[in-house]
Amino acid sequence: MTEQAINLDTFRAEVAGWLQENFPENLKGQGIAPFGGVEGDRVVEGDAALWRDRLASRGWGTPTWPADLGGGGLNHQEAKVLSEEMHQVGAINPIPLLAGMGVTMVGPTIMEYGTEDQKQRHIPGICSGKVRWCLGYSEPNAGSDLASLATKAEENGDHWLINGQKVWTSGADISQWCGALVRTDSSVKKRDGISFLMLKMDQPGVETRPIKLIAGASPFCE
Repeated sequence: MTEQAINLDTFRAEVAGWLQENFPENLKGQGIAPFGGVEGDRVVEGDAALWRDRLASRGWGTPTWPADLGGGGLNHQEAKVLSEEMHQVGAINPIPLLAGMGVTMVGPTIMEYGTEDQKQRHIPGICSGKVRWCLGYSEPNAGSDLASLATKAEENGDHWLINGQKVWTSGADISQWCGALVRTDSSVKKRDGISFLMLKMDQPGVETRPIKLIAGASPFCE
């Protein structure tokens, strides 16, 4: 047996023991329901909140992300072992659901292109599952053709002034932050004058309206 295999076996035993001690038994097999279901739009409390916080304390909600930013610091083989052991006990990882677009889109973008200050400010919140992100991409006249977006942002001292409208934004009404594509330069080709800005959803001037679908749910907003 190779040293790598021995290390993975040791890690598997560690994960199994930790899950036995920390995963609430009454969440077994319940899937995402205790965390707000598909939309993740309910307050997380009780054992669901306890499990979220315990998982985040190990960084295992974002297992391969850097440990110094709140992730688990695991390699892909270790992350696979973690996933297998969680499946064995009927546990799920709720943090990608609770963080909205934070885990799948915004976090990786910040880690790849963001400043150190931006990483330290935003990544730990995503890893905790307590800060939810939405994406402001589509507009009334710019859907699949994002290069036609019209929302503009202009520098004004130490901040940006943004004017425009986004639509079909999943979870905008329950998100604390938005990663938005905006036009910052109209003098170049339209596909080249676009920037990615991060904005707080609770600041003055930001208005969110849920779009009610025929079945009654409102997963999208404008």
